[in-house]
Amino acid sequence: MVQKKYPYGWLSVVGWVAWLALAVFGGWGLIDRFLYGHRLADYSSYVPWGHWVAAYIYFIGLSAGAFLLSSLVYVFGVRQLERIAKLSLFTAIVTLLMALVTIWFDLGHLERFFYVFTRPNFHSMMAWMVWLYTAYFILLVVELYYAIRKDAVSDTGLKARYQRYLTWLGGVGIPLAVAFHGGVGALFATVIARDLWHTPIYPILFLTGALLSGGALMTVVVAYFWPNRSPAWRETVTYLGKVVLGLLLLDALLEWAEYSIPMWYGIGAEYDKLMYVLFGPFWWNFWIVHVLLGVLVPLVLLVGYRKPWGIALASLLITVTFFAVRLNLVIPGLVFPELRGLERSYTDPVPPVNRLSFDYLPSVFEWQIFFGVIAMGIALFYIGYRWLALVTDKEVA
Repeated sequence: MVQKKYPYGWLSVVGWVAWLALAVFGGWGLIDRFLYGHRLADYSSYVPWGHWVAAYIYFIGLSAGAFLLSSLVYVFGVRQLERIAKLSLFTAIVTLLMALVTIWFDLGHLERFFYVFTRPNFHSMMAWMVWLYTAYFILLVVELYYAIRKDAVSDTGLKARYQRYLTWLGGVGIPLAVAFHGGVGALFATVIARDLWHTPIYPILFLTGALLSGGALMTVVVAYFWPNRSPAWRETVTYLGKVVLGLLLLDALLEWAEYSIPMWYGIGAEYDKLMYVLFGPFWWNFWIVHVLLGVLVPLVLLVGYRKPWGIALASLLITVTFFAVRLNLVIPGLVFPELRGLERSYTDPVPPVNRLSFDYLPSVFEWQIFFGVIAMGIALFYIGYRWLALVTDKEVA
């Protein structure tokens, strides 16, 4: 196993300081969550989901995308990604745990999470999701074990056996990852009362989004955590840049289809909600954070500046700003009354106040939990990177 080196010393210092700030900020929110429950969240009388649900599907997408990259190696034999296969598997495990912790905090009673195992209702898409996550987590751990063992042994017979295990596990994992993350899209799409979500394109959008965000995350990980700036590192980052570019174009095309078709005629409830995303009070989240920083700037960097630093910066922008896509998916689908006049149906006579509120803006407390989970994920990744043989001499050479 090679000695881990950090190529940019000043970046490491900045990273440690930023992580410590996230840990303190998030730890404070964690204490508040256990002391006060959801009382500090900005949910309203009509908006039951919010920031944490968006964060949950964001982290799940990162996990699915990272895992599917490793499957390209173990199932389809893509040798250009062989160096990062174990790193992808471990990243998939960490981001899955981040997603599950985030949605756990969204539960009203944290202690009842196991009910979905002891009293499952398999007519519910959500029950299926939890069981699929469990199977997916077990598969990831077992596959990572065999991937590490394969590179640790010298016996060719054992290597061949472990490779067969990896091929089989990766083959099982591909439909599993497609099922659970496409299933997250189906979970939204089956909510027939929500016009914005009730569309058959959602499972496909979730899959392409997972591949894009997960591939971009792995590019950032390889660009920063690779032990040295060898030709192998440059080759891997360049190849990943091409993959991310193709996925970015595909995801942008599907998003164009999602927005342009309902807006062609300019009528209907879905049109109103899309207009809210594009030109409502949070228009900047779509046009500046997502379109400018998450699509256009990365496109310029990936096409015009194909050096590793340009690819890494583009991938970092895609990874970070893709959370805006998830916020634009969850919140606009909840802040509109589905029945005309519903917002005026429940009022207090003195003073005349509407008792149903459709306003929602994530509170500081909700951001604290989000950044606390990110700090947890960074810590888990760092521990695994330091103590597991995720990058060996064979990969670096």
